[in-house]
Amino acid sequence: MKLIYLIIVLAPLAGAIAAGFFGGRIGRVWSHRATIAGVGVSAVLSLWVLARFIWGDAQTFNGAVYTWLVSDGMHFEIGFLVDRLTALMMATVTFVSLMVHVYTIGYMADDDHNWPEGALTGRNSYQRFFAYISLFTFSMLMLVMSNNFMQLFFGWEAVGLVSYLLIGFWSVRESAIFANLKAFLVNRVGDFGFILGIAAIGMYFGSMDYAEVFAKAPELADTQVAVFGGVSLMTLVCILLFIGAMGKSAQVPLHVWLPDSMEGPTPISALIHAATMVTAGIFMVARMSPLFELSATALSFVLLVGAITAFFMGLIGLVQNDIKRVVAYSTLSQLGYMTAALGASAYAAGIFHLMTHAFFKALLFLAAGSVIIAMHHDQDIRNMGGLRKYMPITWATALIGSLALIAFPGFSGFFSKDAIIEAVGDSHIVGAGIAWLLLTVGAFVTALYSFRMYYLVFHGKPRMDEHTRSHLHETPWVVTVPLIALAVPSIAIGWLTVEPLLVNNWLGDAIYVKPEHDSLHHLAEHWHGQVAFILHGMGALPFWLSMGGLVLATVVWLVLHKRNPSIDAELQAKGGWLTRVLQDKYGFDDFNQKVFAGGGLDIGRFLWKTGDRTLIDGAVVNGSARMVGYLAGVMRHLQTGYLYHYAIAMIVGLVALLTLFVAF
Repeated sequence: MKLIYLIIVLAPLAGAIAAGFFGGRIGRVWSHRATIAGVGVSAVLSLWVLARFIWGDAQTFNGAVYTWLVSDGMHFEIGFLVDRLTALMMATVTFVSLMVHVYTIGYMADDDHNWPEGALTGRNSYQRFFAYISLFTFSMLMLVMSNNFMQLFFGWEAVGLVSYLLIGFWSVRESAIFANLKAFLVNRVGDFGFILGIAAIGMYFGSMDYAEVFAKAPELADTQVAVFGGVSLMTLVCILLFIGAMGKSAQVPLHVWLPDSMEGPTPISALIHAATMVTAGIFMVARMSPLFELSATALSFVLLVGAITAFFMGLIGLVQNDIKRVVAYSTLSQLGYMTAALGASAYAAGIFHLMTHAFFKALLFLAAGSVIIAMHHDQDIRNMGGLRKYMPITWATALIGSLALIAFPGFSGFFSKDAIIEAVGDSHIVGAGIAWLLLTVGAFVTALYSFRMYYLVFHGKPRMDEHTRSHLHETPWVVTVPLIALAVPSIAIGWLTVEPLLVNNWLGDAIYVKPEHDSLHHLAEHWHGQVAFILHGMGALPFWLSMGGLVLATVVWLVLHKRNPSIDAELQAKGGWLTRVLQDKYGFDDFNQKVFAGGGLDIGRFLWKTGDRTLIDGAVVNGSARMVGYLAGVMRHLQTGYLYHYAIAMIVGLVALLTLFVAF
């Protein structure tokens, strides 16, 4: 099996190397064939591995592949831990990535027009993009398959690096360069906490291997660290690790990079938001459940951060007019739901929502990209409308994705989101009550912004210019086939997996939950099948709030919008200060620009003026030159050329030396 796991990881890397280093020679077609073949092989084998865990007798694999370094008894290795959690992540990542690769053929076919004529940066851009997304898949697989913290950190940083390259792919656009630099710097903040957490593990546990660290964790559960007057080692380690997750999985306040990542091409928006990078933090916390379960403080912190992100980021989606940014803020909100599930020790529910969300969120992003192609790259939903009759496949699949997102009964998102809200409500962790309220009201907000976008894009009268309207048509099969392929699991995957994951504990030993923290036991004890689960959910408050949001969105943006096309702008104007707060994104960007970016510039300017120009150039460099000149001017007067002056100087010097000799 070790060979199979190596092929799964290395096949996308081989495709990335072929397209990246030899793309200019082999051309466009063979570049996308090489990368799609690599990711395709990885996806087929990953699904086979998952099938063996589901229907076969597959055993957990935990072994080293290569030992890089041994220092003071600590091993730094490349190794794989393939259990049920890993197998589920591998299948999700590779399948979504394969769909994105196929979709990219159509989306990037006319990429040449995005580059100035003759620009060297635009040369072989098509091949380079395929190399990057294949390398992204390799990096994510290295992360999820790792069995030690060193390899985890390698994959962690690799996805961050490739995301930087992809967000700023159209490097001739100033906004793209700003966005990728923003993503890179914000993630460095989170990664600083992450590497401190890994360092603390290395210091106290003496190992980088997951199994060894998890086995030793109960012995160190009561260990105190002399930080901030004394804090539990487990609390410190878990919060530091979670700070890393806050950066990668875009939790408040390290969420600011994710909406700006929309500056990259749509395929990478789908890949980042659905299956890679942002899910890395969720996966990491679930993998570290044996550590997080030993710190109730850390769990409360995770729970509240997730709930705050879920609710307040969803509100911003109500005032966004860029189709991709609306979907981006929905990603932020749904990541908050996953994080809240982790904080409530409902790790299985968080991973379940990660999986269902990967399918319907990739579907929504790719549907948005299909619309953008048809609209000649106009992304403003205010300029759309009536696309249903021109793009029936995109319309139908976008409707499926939207229904899954708002947790409409029977769709995949219903099973996972409802389970999260119930688990948080049953949790006894500090802050669970507030978190449940935020997540419950968030269901109303989700339905409202999702169907605002859906109705403004696909229904009503066309609002685009006549030239664009006359050229509207459904996108090519390389775009629509991935949409259909993602729509199927967006409907069916919840039905098939809710019972194994949430009731039968299919993840098994991959997740550890202390009995007193188990917030999913009520669901398991009262399980009577999927239909009963749906009926029970339809009687709960979150369902009615979600349906209320759907009805309100229908009334405002379908019924009233037909009579008054400017109703959306009027509602935002009536929002007054609330609209301004949401459009300003709660001031996070302004605060970061003025305090951190502006403060950094001010500090740099101060150091330049006082340190560089005044002290170094003025005092040290130029000052030493002036001192030499001054001393030379003084000494010059001693060189008179008269013999009696020199004789007097010799006599004075001799007297001084004799005085010193006699005195000492």
